[in-house]
Amino acid sequence: MQQGHQTWVFNNKPVIASTAAVVGPFEGRGPLANDFDLIHGDSLLNQESWEKAEKVLFEDAARLAIEQAGLLKEQIDFFIGGDLMNQIISTSYAARTLSIPYLGVFGACSTSMESLALAAYLVNTRGGKHVLAGTCSHNSTAEKQFRYPTEYGSQKPPYAQYTVTGAGAAVVASKGKGPVITSATMGRVIDMGIKDPFNMGAAMAPAAVDTITAHFRDLRIGPEEYDMIVTGDLAQVGHGLANDLFEKHGIPIHKTDFQDCGMMIYDYNTQMVQAGGSGCACSAVVTYGHLMKRMNRGEIRKLLVVATGALMSPLAMQQGESIPAIAHAVSIHYDGEAMQGG
Repeated sequence: MQQGHQTWVFNNKPVIASTAAVVGPFEGRGPLANDFDLIHGDSLLNQESWEKAEKVLFEDAARLAIEQAGLLKEQIDFFIGGDLMNQIISTSYAARTLSIPYLGVFGACSTSMESLALAAYLVNTRGGKHVLAGTCSHNSTAEKQFRYPTEYGSQKPPYAQYTVTGAGAAVVASKGKGPVITSATMGRVIDMGIKDPFNMGAAMAPAAVDTITAHFRDLRIGPEEYDMIVTGDLAQVGHGLANDLFEKHGIPIHKTDFQDCGMMIYDYNTQMVQAGGSGCACSAVVTYGHLMKRMNRGEIRKLLVVATGALMSPLAMQQGESIPAIAHAVSIHYDGEAMQGG
């Protein structure tokens, strides 16, 4: 099952039986609005705090993903997820509501593909027939924890990013119809010494390039293998740096459609998001909403999603630490016909 140093090949082809993408009102005014399953009209979601609202986002995404797979929650064997909050409280409290055997993971904004890769691993090795994977984030919770509460109205530099309010979930099954997960490349921690907590793109771009390069090396393929390669939330600054690094290393990334979820989710002309989107939900809602719908329409057959994450904490920043980053890649294939898993 392991190929090369960092890649799992899933010979039993776990199926993405269903996905769900839930977002807040600001994301619902963006260019991908038609591809989300639920758009909330209020970012507080009638809750007492932003953190409780984030938990509800995840509960909504999980419920919709399970329903759209035609299952009951009692038929889900395991739930794998995490978020940006200290002790991944949004996901853990949602797990309390779901009451499904739970594996909490933390990969910062790379959690969407970390959880999906682990779900595919469990299903591929017959560790479960149905596994739920997902993540969430909220603009106001992330700003309060990592930078300044939104109520302060603090100014941001142009290279800063806007945390996505939303949640994404997927049900991975041992058999059924839908796109299949063919492989996953697990990333290494890369730290280039960036200490600015606003400069996420610069911190994460080297990790994205490192994981994509490892994926090509382990599977002995090139960018042309995919119709699209999409990173999680590098946004404009990180995406530009990633292109520069690929050119430096002689990797012809131009042979595929290379995009970034943080640049896709918002309209730069009408929404003030600085360099673009970020947060755990960024890659989750773009992938489980927009990109999965494009695959089902036959517009994308082979997709590589590379979720990127900055593994910092407020405490580490206060102690003058730099920002370690990581990226996890999941390969998803769909030929437009019913696919059977193992």
